[in-house]
Amino acid sequence: MSSAADVARPPGVGFLDRENTVAKAGFNRWLIPPCALAIHLCIGMAYGFSVFWLPLSRAIGVAQPVACEGMTLMTALFTTTCDWRVSDLLWMYTLFFVVLGGAAAIWGGWLERAGPRKAGLVSAVCWCGGMVISALGIYLHQLWLMWLGSGVIGGIGLGLGYISPVSTLIKWFPDRRGMATGMAIMGFGGGAMIGSPLADILMRHFASPEGVGVWQTFLVLAAGYFVFMVAGALGYRVPPENWRPSGWTPPAAAGTRMIATGDVHLKDAHKTPQFWLIWVVLLTNVTASIGLIGVASPMLQEIFGGRLIGAAGTAFLDFTPEQRTAAAAVGAGFVGLVSLFNIGGRFFWASFSDRLGRKTMYAVILALGIALYAALIPFSASSGILFLFVASFCVIASMYGGGFATVPAYLADVFGTKFVGAIHGRLLTAWSLAGVFGGLITGNIRDAQIAAGVPREAVYQPIFFTVAALLAVGFVANLLVRPVAETYQMRQEAKGVAPAARGGAAAAPAFGDHGIGRGGFNGPAIAAWVAVGLPLLWGVYITLLKASALF
Repeated sequence: MSSAADVARPPGVGFLDRENTVAKAGFNRWLIPPCALAIHLCIGMAYGFSVFWLPLSRAIGVAQPVACEGMTLMTALFTTTCDWRVSDLLWMYTLFFVVLGGAAAIWGGWLERAGPRKAGLVSAVCWCGGMVISALGIYLHQLWLMWLGSGVIGGIGLGLGYISPVSTLIKWFPDRRGMATGMAIMGFGGGAMIGSPLADILMRHFASPEGVGVWQTFLVLAAGYFVFMVAGALGYRVPPENWRPSGWTPPAAAGTRMIATGDVHLKDAHKTPQFWLIWVVLLTNVTASIGLIGVASPMLQEIFGGRLIGAAGTAFLDFTPEQRTAAAAVGAGFVGLVSLFNIGGRFFWASFSDRLGRKTMYAVILALGIALYAALIPFSASSGILFLFVASFCVIASMYGGGFATVPAYLADVFGTKFVGAIHGRLLTAWSLAGVFGGLITGNIRDAQIAAGVPREAVYQPIFFTVAALLAVGFVANLLVRPVAETYQMRQEAKGVAPAARGGAAAAPAFGDHGIGRGGFNGPAIAAWVAVGLPLLWGVYITLLKASALF
């Protein structure tokens, strides 16, 4: 995905250094989104690791799990004779998103200095190398190696890979910030859509009477992902200083649109109330949905019971084995449909924010989320209106993904573009906490309701009202966001005006397109888009096939 427009690197500058990734005249900016997608589609498989849990829960017994009475989590980490429980394996999810947020916060500043190429390659080594270590852990039946490999080392790769294209895309597409970040982050949501069915195919291929085929699948996926991620990382370029697309000028009324007139330094961003208000917005939007999306299949089956399979009046707990299998297929279709809307929402809402404005867009999705969780979803659940319930959750999933995709552009509007990647990395600590809180809220309320004898179709009602209240907090926080005070801004000149030289120093390069222009879909760009588009289309096709069970 590299460009012939790049000339020999400057003396003393290494191939991986940021200075060697500055694009030259003739470069096509539309090559950058496929590079970002190539990385995000690979690391997005973190969402699809659930496909491994059931096979891994019988890694020793193969046909049936080898259960050991009284096994604790600490015992599970080191046992070689007992099969792991699904609850032991589920800790991988927590590690993924806690380490992702921590890595993005810790190394976000380094990424801005090192550039996206170096960060992308480190991400590839960590994510794919972590999968290789996990494969060894599965082969030796050592859970702690899986946690170390994919959970910790792979989580670092997730964090760096997730934020590596953010500031680059925003700088390449100042005219379409939301669309650009939406295209890339859409890939993170789509990774599981491709990786899960692919992993299932591989596991069935490698399965034998002696093993479930998971460690071999990890190695094959790691090799394939490494090729894609390295290609994406090597294709990254950054625009020249003060570059802008030909014919485009910043909006004249920037202040009224919440677009910064100066850049805020990384060391000052967290000192502003704006950073913490947007942090709360992301925390509440993610917490409100991540727990319920994680239990989407059982939730649908428990609420609607026999209505899903033409057996109205049959409760979930009264299913026969055949009915349970049929209902699970419908639940899987619901998960696929929710996943598809999660992906599409990342592009739709982020692109829509370019027209509507980021603050207004968040106000819309948070208000709509409150209405859905507080009224429409509880009503459709209690009334047994399946179509309305499914449609409402599809909209929720789209806004969940849209919130992720739009927040980098929101940060660029508020804090400027110079340190937006690193600031975004620190903001992702909200995602780490949301991953924990979302599961705790959903799990604890659900368990408490079941323990109290509440019918399964009614156990989720308090959860819906709780997350609606969370979204109300986010709505208020978003309303309080204002332009950053000038005292925090590094320069006071309006964007679009090159600072004058002082004391004989050379002035910064004039604003312009530097011979790069606006770009377009030429041969190399089409080839790059096809390379990432074909796997994505295959994943959409498989997802739609599964979702057809709903209808």
